[in-house]
Amino acid sequence: MPSFSWRVWPALVLLLLPSPVAAEEASLLEGWHDVWLFRFLVNVLGYSTIIIPGYFLISYFKRTNYLETGSGICFPLIKTCVFGSEAKTGLLDDVSVTPRNEADSGSSVKQVVKLIFCAAGLQVSYLTWGVLQERVMTRSYGSTTPEEAGEKFKDSQFLVFMNRILALTVSGLWCLMFKQPRHGAPMYKYSFASLSNIMSSWCQYEALKYISFPTQVLAKASKVIPVMLMGKIVSHKSYEYWEYFTAVLISLGVSMFLLSSTPSKQLSTVTTFSGIVILIGYIVFDSFTSNWQDNLFKYKMSSVQMMFGVNLFSCLFTVGSLLEQGAFFDSVAFMTRHSEFAFHAVLLSVCSACGQLFIFYTISHFGAAVFTIIMTLRQAIAILLSCFLYGHAVTIIGGFGVGVVFLALFLRVYARSRMKSGRRLAAPLGQKV
Repeated sequence: MPSFSWRVWPALVLLLLPSPVAAEEASLLEGWHDVWLFRFLVNVLGYSTIIIPGYFLISYFKRTNYLETGSGICFPLIKTCVFGSEAKTGLLDDVSVTPRNEADSGSSVKQVVKLIFCAAGLQVSYLTWGVLQERVMTRSYGSTTPEEAGEKFKDSQFLVFMNRILALTVSGLWCLMFKQPRHGAPMYKYSFASLSNIMSSWCQYEALKYISFPTQVLAKASKVIPVMLMGKIVSHKSYEYWEYFTAVLISLGVSMFLLSSTPSKQLSTVTTFSGIVILIGYIVFDSFTSNWQDNLFKYKMSSVQMMFGVNLFSCLFTVGSLLEQGAFFDSVAFMTRHSEFAFHAVLLSVCSACGQLFIFYTISHFGAAVFTIIMTLRQAIAILLSCFLYGHAVTIIGGFGVGVVFLALFLRVYARSRMKSGRRLAAPLGQKV
């Protein structure tokens, strides 16, 4: 365990202070470990021990014009990590990329089978992932009778690491087995999306300690509202009337669900507020991740290459932070004590990695609209499944609110597809004129 781990501070306090004071200080520090904001700051501190030296190294190589003067066995590695390829277009012609309109070329039966395969893969992967996520973060392990308290797993960052290491392995094997476009992006640019991605994933796991899973799903489904507000304020974007209408419907549905839900007696106003703050953090980080990845796609890499690059840095950040905190070996010890948790953690990671591959496959063959419909159905089923398995009570008004949210989401998909089809039809007419 590293000597600078924050866990050694209670021992140092005991040595430096008189016994009564030291005991009180140690108890206070242990209490701070249960505060989510403290854990968040400790994680950020761990990431900074990797980011700051990396920043200075990259600045040094760019300042000294290493691309022109460098040589030796490390030159290809440094060039790939810091400078990348000069060409930002890639060579997609070298790769057999599946056209988006492949659905028109094959037989109808084959396309139906493919669609069923994609829908089933996405539903099984992410429904299992959602059930396991709630099980791991809200239930205890090791209790043989209802009277036993058991032991809860608390380190969300370790679960993020587990998900990312398997996704890295799967995407790496995929890149080796199937030919990919020539890679041109500097590797360090993946670190920005990686950092926001692990922070959003951490918030997603951590929020389940303070709010119910159905509330989290609805909050994720309503991300369109802050995205529209940000686009209006920052980018001065204009939206269609149906976008405002569906955003109002989503707000109404979420409000109905949250206001009608009967809060548990164990939850206080503070913990509920903490859950809302963590969810806001998730939305902010997740929005940055998608926007930064869109910016990186100008290098024309494949989706699996993007998956590999982001997960590579995610593993580096999370394992570094876990080792510095001393939490990595504690989590491994928890796995050895509770084989059921080890099985859940591995299955959680398998579902996450397989789900990412199904996302890429579905979008490449059927487009984003079909994918959105499948995932919207998945969110609705996930809420029903969570309520059935974990006993979340939903009132009639709350259920109606859920229905309003998903009705609005389907309306958005329908309106967007109609608008795109109208533009495609208008283009040939304009050319004829």
